[in-house]
Amino acid sequence: MKKLFILFLFPGLALSAQDFGKNLTSARSAYSSGNLTDARFAMEQMLSDLDRVIGKEILKLLPTTLNGMNYNAKDDNVTGMGGAAAAGLFVHRSFGTDPAKDASVDIINNSPVITSINAILSTPILGSMMRNENQKVIKVQGYKSLLDKNTDSQTGKTGYQLQVPMNNTLLTIKMDDCSEDQITNAAGQIPLQKIVSIAQ
Repeated sequence: MKKLFILFLFPGLALSAQDFGKNLTSARSAYSSGNLTDARFAMEQMLSDLDRVIGKEILKLLPTTLNGMNYNAKDDNVTGMGGAAAAGLFVHRSFGTDPAKDASVDIINNSPVITSINAILSTPILGSMMRNENQKVIKVQGYKSLLDKNTDSQTGKTGYQLQVPMNNTLLTIKMDDCSEDQITNAAGQIPLQKIVSIAQ
């Protein structure tokens, strides 16, 4: 229901509303005629359209610079997967032009790995068995998060991956050639509460 409200909450989404209405009409028509396969397909299209609309709103909330690196507008990606494989929206933004020193932010709704991350974060005994010396649990804006340290064997430079589960939404930040402080500061620039409020 919240996703339906989002569609009409943001101005300038008339085209998406038209697509939504078209798919809704198709779903009703197919259902009325007993064609459940086509009804399901039309409903999946509706959910996919809504996920794309929500994803575009989330992109507007993401910073345009991260750790001194500008974002790559051409790489911004929003995918709505609707009801397919229980997956939802996917949002991606990358930063920097040097492959040896870049960053990315990914937001996935209904991520398949969120359950295992939550198990590590919420069960101390299980978490200690599953974590290694390059992982630690930290808090980011009140959310328990998993921080992974990665060292490039060829260059010796250190990078990090930070995974922040927020209800059924997973935010992942990856940064190459950075310090722990730099990735946690970068995470502090992302309005997590606002993202959660529209991603649900």
